[in-house]
Amino acid sequence: MQIAAELKVRPAQVNAAVNLLDGGATVPFIARYRKEATEGLDDIQLRELEARLAYLRELEDRRAAVLKSIDEQGKLTPELRAAIDAAPTKQELEDLYLPFKVKRRTKGLIAREAGLEPLADQLFADPTLDPLTQAQAFVAAYEGGAAKLAEAGFADAYAVLDGVRDLLAERWAEDAALVGKLRTWLWDEGLLRSKLVEGKDPHHADHAKFRDYFEYDEPIRTVPSHRALAVFRGRTLEILDAKLVLDEEVVPGQPTLAEGRIAHHLGWRHSKRPGDELIRKTVAWTWKVKLALSLERDLFARLREEAEKVAIKVFAENLRDLLLAAPAGKRVVMGLDPGIRTGVKVAVVSDTGKVLATATVYPHEPKCDWEGSLHTLGKLVATHGVNLIAIGNGTASRETDKLAADLIKRVAALAPDVKLEKVVVSEAGASVYSASEFASKELPDLDVSLRGAVSIARRLQDPLAELVKIEPKSIGVGQYQHDVNQSELARTLDAVVEDCVNSVGVDLNTASAPLLAQVSGLSNTVANSIVRWRDAHGAFANRQQLLQVTGLGPKTFEQAAGFLRIRGGDNPLDLSGVHPETYPVVEKIITAAGRPVAELIGNADVLRKLRPEAFADARFGAITVKDILIELEKPGRDPRPDFKVARFNDGVEDIKDLQEGMVLEGTVSNVAQFGAFVDLGVHQDGLVHVSQLSHKFVSDAREVVKTGDIVKVKVLEVDLARKRISLTMKMDAQPGAKPGGRGDNRFQPAGRQEREGAGRGAGGAGGGGRGAPQPAAQGAMAAAFAKLKR
Repeated sequence: MQIAAELKVRPAQVNAAVNLLDGGATVPFIARYRKEATEGLDDIQLRELEARLAYLRELEDRRAAVLKSIDEQGKLTPELRAAIDAAPTKQELEDLYLPFKVKRRTKGLIAREAGLEPLADQLFADPTLDPLTQAQAFVAAYEGGAAKLAEAGFADAYAVLDGVRDLLAERWAEDAALVGKLRTWLWDEGLLRSKLVEGKDPHHADHAKFRDYFEYDEPIRTVPSHRALAVFRGRTLEILDAKLVLDEEVVPGQPTLAEGRIAHHLGWRHSKRPGDELIRKTVAWTWKVKLALSLERDLFARLREEAEKVAIKVFAENLRDLLLAAPAGKRVVMGLDPGIRTGVKVAVVSDTGKVLATATVYPHEPKCDWEGSLHTLGKLVATHGVNLIAIGNGTASRETDKLAADLIKRVAALAPDVKLEKVVVSEAGASVYSASEFASKELPDLDVSLRGAVSIARRLQDPLAELVKIEPKSIGVGQYQHDVNQSELARTLDAVVEDCVNSVGVDLNTASAPLLAQVSGLSNTVANSIVRWRDAHGAFANRQQLLQVTGLGPKTFEQAAGFLRIRGGDNPLDLSGVHPETYPVVEKIITAAGRPVAELIGNADVLRKLRPEAFADARFGAITVKDILIELEKPGRDPRPDFKVARFNDGVEDIKDLQEGMVLEGTVSNVAQFGAFVDLGVHQDGLVHVSQLSHKFVSDAREVVKTGDIVKVKVLEVDLARKRISLTMKMDAQPGAKPGGRGDNRFQPAGRQEREGAGRGAGGAGGGGRGAPQPAAQGAMAAAFAKLKR
């Protein structure tokens, strides 16, 4: 079986997975609870299988349509049928179908209709014949006379020879074997070449972004994804002229390499016979007019498709890392959405994410109310017991970070036993959430500008629960995301979100509708029904109550129940990842262990002595029982890492503050194959080229780092004009060293204020009015803390 061979698994595993998928099972459910059937296929393998299955089914549908079309034309020979049946790709299938497609009236078709095909066959078969003489004889003998031939567009012998050329060129250009050979050869030997469109100003701001491609060429088969997409974007914007070329010196009158390959395929060579010059010109015409542009289009499409696959994969992997980032957990958080003139928006949320208070402070220009801002924030900290501050990383982030640092110092002086920390978090997508329909329903009484601060606070508590409320494409951890196939991007990112949510599990009694909608088997409609049931009846006491929810039947229950958690419910197993369908197996384990389930859960000493085979039966085998025992040992375990934060250097707030040789701490904001982008808190990410990630060879940056990692880096080079920061994770590297690899430092993403925060406050650095604390403010804060302690 083809898919089994590609995935390097057994056909039985693929057949089982296909049957489950066709039966409506989701990938997370199959990966987690049907390991017995698939013999352990994981979610990554299942996603590949699902995508490949869809492609092959589309291929089979198209194959049937092609066979039907050709058969209806009466042209389906046994040999052609065999070739079509054997075509392994859509491209090869379309090559075979090309001669039979209904198409516009071409010059070759007109020549064929005028009866020139026998003459064309004769001249090609016997180059010793003189073409002009044969054409004149054809005109003289034409049935209906020269006048009728002229009406068809062939007024004389020369026009007839042009028709012969068009007819043969069209026939050769539709030769599937020839086209396939040329396409493979061009992919292996061709160059992608780009240059600035003639007449364009190379110094124009929009054009300068592409200056690395003004004189660029590289073998098309080795062009990395990011370079290909950059060239295609420049081409779409009509800044770059991109072509597929061959590394050859074209000599006038001599055949090109491509023309030579066409001639070789046809079994013809120039031997100075009377007809050879006509055939030479026809071969040249076939290449220049019929094949060169179409093959360039095909290979550019292939390059784009492969580049998009890589870009989508990188986006998906970065999104996965972001969604599975360490949650701060149940802590009272103050979210600060930085701004200059519009102020810093403030929201305090409880340890369960409930909004406790909101405010807007103006520490920066033009008001520069630093002390008043500290006073307001201090009262909020004291009143609500805030112990963590989340600062959005957009415009004025570093200035607001300073404000938070001053607040922490002041709180420490007034209440040493109060521990307060600050973290700069990505605010990507916060503005999208703020203006969304869900946000208006979730936070109806809050102004749009304050909703962003709530989102920033909550995403620190639980990144996964908060980010699922935002369309994945708006989270901003991909490059060239607007240049790739949008439906494929959406499908892939949605799958990542689904896999992440189900790998962590969802609290049934606190989850939002968007989070519930990502649970295996639950649609948006059913998710909303669950929330309505919860609002009407209170918290779920057990998983079985799910069957009381409108629209949630046994099949949906089977898919979803194992991923939903109930804290403090009737059955301790409902807090675990043990599926309700296997509760009878747990009963047998309880009987064998001689302990109630409450004592058994978490008891590694007892559980590890049990043999899975002893509890297996015809329905649930040893693999499933082993998973149950592991889950009982660590029920509801969270696969996400422990929470920690990066510490930005004081005095480093802008790219201008960076100096070569500086050692800094930062957070990995994005990862591509060629390197990792690191947020240093200067509104412009730096790039650690793949060659600077480690002393050992690294082919893909994700081998070393992932999005959300906290890393220590050294500044190699700062290009203020182009806003590019070159970094290294090799602490012995010398500043000024150039990262390896042509052009890999050219794809710096836009600063955050350009990417995500446009329109959310602008201006320069603030921070005026930072004198000694005002006595009144200090007294009010002290009183507030004193009240808090009572």
